[in-house]
Amino acid sequence: PGTDMAEFREVFAKAKHIAIITGAGVSAESGVPTFRGAGGFWRKWQAQELATPGAFARNPSRVWEFYHYRREVMLSKHPNPAHIAIAECEKRLSKQGRSVVVITQNIDELHRKAGTKHLLEIHGSLFKTRCTSCGNVAANYKSPICPALAGKGAPDPDTEDAAIPVEDLPQCEEDGCNGLLRPHVVWFGEALDPGVLTAVEKELDICDLCLVVGTSSVVYPAAMFAPQVSARGVPVAEFNMEATPATDRFR
Repeated sequence: PGTDMAEFREVFAKAKHIAIITGAGVSAESGVPTFRGAGGFWRKWQAQELATPGAFARNPSRVWEFYHYRREVMLSKHPNPAHIAIAECEKRLSKQGRSVVVITQNIDELHRKAGTKHLLEIHGSLFKTRCTSCGNVAANYKSPICPALAGKGAPDPDTEDAAIPVEDLPQCEEDGCNGLLRPHVVWFGEALDPGVLTAVEKELDICDLCLVVGTSSVVYPAAMFAPQVSARGVPVAEFNMEATPATDRFR
């Protein structure tokens, strides 16, 4: 509806610091399952039944099977032209002394794979773990993440739970810890990392153009980011396949 490319090009040409907010829509074309919406089941569960602290406390084996499946799927996926255009934009602008920050809700690391350097992952990453005992966060690209999960995690509804004993699930490798690891992602009912949020706020305060790409702007607090920028009179451009609840609030 509000497509004025000439005006956008003008604003874009002048912008010194661009904040790009991305969501699941950016990764859809890479074939990344979102687990939201109608077909969003793994076995007989929806993501919001598995991606919770309570689900992990009750059945860490099942939750790890779900995340092992997602990690394995992601290892075979590649950045698509959207990720590449965003990384290219950062690279090109930095040569002109301009900067780009990507603030993403995605946990798939495809922005990183595409070459984006300045990246804030507000929901964490599938390829990081956090120890439930000592709190240590570490990058982890092992496939499988532990021997007991090899060949597990099949998504079809008839698959039996693997019921892996806790001591065989991923364990912390810090000296003498051996605590149970969990995926370093923000689960339903958990707060975002305050450090990451502070970094995001800082970027939103200094940006002079904001792009919203592939997100329906309904998941909080990310849904507030662009309206917050817009309220300061900074132009916001939305790149989506269809109008979203936020479309009318931007120019």
